[in-house]
Amino acid sequence: MDYRSGSLVGLVILTLDIVAILEIFKSSRDMVSKLLWTILILMFPLVGVLIYYFVGRKK
Repeated sequence: MDYRSGSLVGLVILTLDIVAILEIFKSSRDMVSKLLWTILILMFPLVGVLIYYFVGRKK
């Protein structure tokens, strides 16, 4: 696995994080929830977005 593979994985994670954050701020959640989800995703990019999509996402 060379540096390009790592860059591609990083780009995918960044894209998922941005999409999740935009989805969070477009939702009808209260501002505190939006900020907490955003902080979780920014602090733990991969784990945070996975937790959001499996637990926190309103259907």
